[in-house]
Amino acid sequence: MTSWPWETIIEPFKIKSVEPLGFTTREEREDALRAAGFNVFHVRADKVLIDLLTDSGTSAMSAEQWAAIMRGDESYAGARSFYVFEKAVKDLTGMREVIPVHQGRAAERILFSFLGGAGKTVLANAHFDTTRANIEVSGAQAVDLPVPEAWDFENPSPFKGDIDLRRLESAIQEYGAKNIPLVILTVTNNSLGGQPVSMRNIRDTAKICLQYRIPLFLDCARFAENAYLIKNREAVYAKKPVREIAQEMFSYAQGCMMSAKKDALVNIGGFLALNDLDWAKQARQELILGEGFPTYGGLAGRDLEAMARGLEEVLDEEYLHYRIRSVEYLGDGLMEAGVPIIRPTGGHGVYVDAKRFLSHIPPEQYPGQALVCELYLAGGIRAVEIGSLMFGRRVNGRFEPAKMELVRLAMPRRVYTQSHIDFVIEVFRDLAQRKDSIRGLRLVEGFEHLNHFMAKLAPLSTA
Repeated sequence: MTSWPWETIIEPFKIKSVEPLGFTTREEREDALRAAGFNVFHVRADKVLIDLLTDSGTSAMSAEQWAAIMRGDESYAGARSFYVFEKAVKDLTGMREVIPVHQGRAAERILFSFLGGAGKTVLANAHFDTTRANIEVSGAQAVDLPVPEAWDFENPSPFKGDIDLRRLESAIQEYGAKNIPLVILTVTNNSLGGQPVSMRNIRDTAKICLQYRIPLFLDCARFAENAYLIKNREAVYAKKPVREIAQEMFSYAQGCMMSAKKDALVNIGGFLALNDLDWAKQARQELILGEGFPTYGGLAGRDLEAMARGLEEVLDEEYLHYRIRSVEYLGDGLMEAGVPIIRPTGGHGVYVDAKRFLSHIPPEQYPGQALVCELYLAGGIRAVEIGSLMFGRRVNGRFEPAKMELVRLAMPRRVYTQSHIDFVIEVFRDLAQRKDSIRGLRLVEGFEHLNHFMAKLAPLSTA
């Protein structure tokens, strides 16, 4: 689609199957939110009109993926479908060992079961919630080293997902290379706006890791979106095919973990891919304990077939052009409505700066979650908070807020049309006109890890 001559960008697919949306009244949504403890993770999906909670596992699969599902070999061991899947991953990543899992957090749990532990530190551009939790549960600590411009949400810098190379070297000196089992680059950087990591940054990070003999891993759930943004924003790659850009990204790493529920365009699945044979052996032993035999890893053969096909389809440049432009369209509409967002828009969603939008609500009253709840009440739109509910902590009885208070509007792949997004923009326009009336929340029940999934809250006026 790089030669597409028209201003209007159309979906590069046609719709064959549809499902109904969850239309509700304001009163029904009030009841649903109250019953959910003001946590939209606990709202039934049939009570949601537009679901932007996550782009994970929410894609619409293609006719070819559904056809591949019918070819699934459900043999317990050595199924043909595993080898189809293994070849697709090896061709893409160049990794020697491929281990299927049911989703990305399973790969994280397995990896840190033998690489984590007390005294260990894992460095990253930014860990996402499940990655951080799996590291911390092992006894290790997770340290984020984003570039300074990542915190300047108005800064239009093209690669705000990069790791800060100077801080990376300083952190290696501080913690000691022998205590750092690996460095992770999350591509794209989910926690801080879905921002891409440049090829130059990946290459320079790899050089530093090689110097200190620390393995570099990619958290590659959104590798294709990252590769396409490299093509668009890093001039030397402008004419290079996205598949080759992705392959180069992987060439600098010694391993990767993927939630295939994102850029493999499936509803379930993932993998851990490694070059280290000893690590692969340890991973497979842990896999058998918690996921299944190494050739199915907790998945059906049909899931492996759908992943293999999805890893091919996601690299189609017509699809990627439409995908990135769709996210930009939402971002442009929100900015026109006076809603502050992280700029530029990234690969998989738009991130609203709730700290600025609801500046009258302090962090301890969870402004991001307050906006999430009001968005649902107003229009039945479900989003997710990335702020003090997700990352805030209590240390020695004192509340420590997150550095950011964001609301992520994650776009499911190949699901919603432009009119759906126009509706989202319209609801935000209404919220912008009455934002000062939105009130904060108090935490009723919290959890040590992944608090945002299970927490219960209440409006501050509620006794």
